[in-house]
Amino acid sequence: MHTADLPATPQRDRNIPASAWVEAPDAVLHAGDDIGIPPGRVDYKRRLGRWLLWRAGPATKADARYVAVAADDLTAHHTFRLFPDGTGEGTGPSGKMHARFRSWKEDLNQ
Repeated sequence: MHTADLPATPQRDRNIPASAWVEAPDAVLHAGDDIGIPPGRVDYKRRLGRWLLWRAGPATKADARYVAVAADDLTAHHTFRLFPDGTGEGTGPSGKMHARFRSWKEDLNQ
């Protein structure tokens, strides 16, 4: 699957693994390496403005990492780390540090 083929909305019936993305940058392929998530468990979630959102790990309270990659510049990316206790941290495109996933996503939509 190429970048242009990634759908805008969430895919509820199937996951698109990062390994199926032809142009996948290392930031996505290895998003879960340090938290024990293999590349096969990094899945595409949706587009947020110019950003392609990927998640390494489960959506529930557990070790997970979201990676947003700019569709028009695959070298530009931002991450948000979720911790098992429900806390998180990540820097958005504005350069601001976020403790909440929602505010990080809102930063991506600016």
